[in-house]
Amino acid sequence: MLKVGLTGGIGAGKSEVSRLLVEHGAVLIDADLIAREVVAPGTPGLAAVVAAFGEGVLAEGGLDRPKLGSIVFADPERLAELNAIVHPLVGERSRALEEAADSDAVVVHDVPLLTENGLAPLYDLVVVVDADPATQLDRLVRLRGMTEQDARARMAAQATREQRREIADVIVDNDVPLDELRRRVAEVWTELTRRARAPRRTAQE
Repeated sequence: MLKVGLTGGIGAGKSEVSRLLVEHGAVLIDADLIAREVVAPGTPGLAAVVAAFGEGVLAEGGLDRPKLGSIVFADPERLAELNAIVHPLVGERSRALEEAADSDAVVVHDVPLLTENGLAPLYDLVVVVDADPATQLDRLVRLRGMTEQDARARMAAQATREQRREIADVIVDNDVPLDELRRRVAEVWTELTRRARAPRRTAQE
């Protein structure tokens, strides 16, 4: 098994890269998706979030994500408080999914905050999806409907572009059209499968 950490700033196109890797045969463990599951209605995770942030972050029995986001992304201390609740739950579920994968699989962990939380050592290889901050801002405003203020706050709450690039083993430049991105991801997949097939050295060697 090759354990790959995939990350990138919000709006860089990480989700598109993860989708393309799945098309090639990767086993995807999506931290964002799991983060939604662990705070779904009726879960202990949601109860813990409501206890910390109040009933105002609920909407129709579920989590009001825009409301919660407006609180935590403007306040680093409150963001850390939320992360302290959600991250251990995500980690537990991610480990269970990884253990269920085949022994020869390329397992891609899609982790938005991989850089921020110092998680690079957990993976055999780290792939960073990179884009110019202006490109990120444009995508968040134009494609996701965020206000420019909210988009800038989300970007500022994450690691810098330079910090992400420093921990990368492979960088996928996504300031390109989709067809070119497909070609680049295909090249990355070739490298990942090569590494997955390579013999691993033991501690005694």
